[in-house]
Amino acid sequence: MPATQEAYRRHCFFQGRVQGVGFRYTTRTIALAYDVTGFVRNLPDGRVELVAEGPDKQVAAFIDDVTDRMRGYIRESDVQSEPASGQFYQFSILR
Repeated sequence: MPATQEAYRRHCFFQGRVQGVGFRYTTRTIALAYDVTGFVRNLPDGRVELVAEGPDKQVAAFIDDVTDRMRGYIRESDVQSEPASGQFYQFSILR
């Protein structure tokens, strides 16, 4: 990300039938098309957690794309804006 663009962070939680359906792998593949870093992982309570950082329009479009692509599995989502940490160098699947 160029130094002139301010980074934004979105912290998302997805509920529904979101584990065991390729959600994390699909999300990582989608991330390759955007200027985003962060991670996606399964949580013990059955939700999927996604953290994305990057330029605001890139992050918003990325989350919209994930939500649209996986809409058949998502029952509920919670998206929170947070200060960017700059801690990520790529987008990864955490285990």
